[in-house]
Amino acid sequence: MYEAFYQLREKPFSILPDPDLIYWGKMHSMAFTMLEFGVMNNAGFTVITGEIGSGKTTLVRHLLKKISPQITIGLISNSPQGRQELLQWILMSFNQPFEGDYPALFKRLQDFLYRQHASKRRTILIIDEAQNLGTEALEHLRMLSNINADKHQMLQLIIVGQPELRELLLGPQLHQFAQRISSDFHLQPLNESEVANYIAFRLKAAGSKRIMFTLEAAAKIAAASGGIPRMINILCDTALVYGFANGHQTISSDIVDQVIADKQQYSILPLYKPSKITKYL
Repeated sequence: MYEAFYQLREKPFSILPDPDLIYWGKMHSMAFTMLEFGVMNNAGFTVITGEIGSGKTTLVRHLLKKISPQITIGLISNSPQGRQELLQWILMSFNQPFEGDYPALFKRLQDFLYRQHASKRRTILIIDEAQNLGTEALEHLRMLSNINADKHQMLQLIIVGQPELRELLLGPQLHQFAQRISSDFHLQPLNESEVANYIAFRLKAAGSKRIMFTLEAAAKIAAASGGIPRMINILCDTALVYGFANGHQTISSDIVDQVIADKQQYSILPLYKPSKITKYL
């Protein structure tokens, strides 16, 4: 819509996860380092948490691009409930048959993991949006991690979710699960200076050769978004639409003020409200 007006190759602020457009600020670099550490050290459980839209799924997609072809990956992005449904989704994620009762499903997964190990292949299960799993399913994941061969970890798990996941894992019912976690990180929002750099990074990646947002505009986007990348993208994209509609090549703080005011009054999408995290694993 506005790309030609601003001389851009593409829209710079898509809300879809794009592993080629990660802004490597301090928090995202640390979170990815913890993911890599978990993979390289064959950690039993790795847990990454962060606010909605903070970039967790994008980091997972980037990990999938870099991971060794000698590692078999299963990815679950929904929220199965109960041990049988969870086991069925796990088998589906590894392209294995998933029909039958629980004992048959468990034996099938066990046999699959033994075959992987015998072939000298590692197996990693990644579960995104894991805050919706519930206590029973999370405890069952711990039980599944008991499938091993001597000292070898045959099933490695990476659990990714919103801050509620961290609170869930701190509960007394999942105390044994928490003790299995080898690597974990809470992905915090970008600070004000990082938001300005993030905006400039995304614009440059889309072909911009100039500064399009004033520092005052970027500061107001930082405050309204809470430093959450998805919210930054939404506000910046809308600001570019407003600028285009009014013939403005540069996005000023006045344009951002109007975007924020309209979002607050008319949008069904609320502006940033942080979750309260008071404890850590």
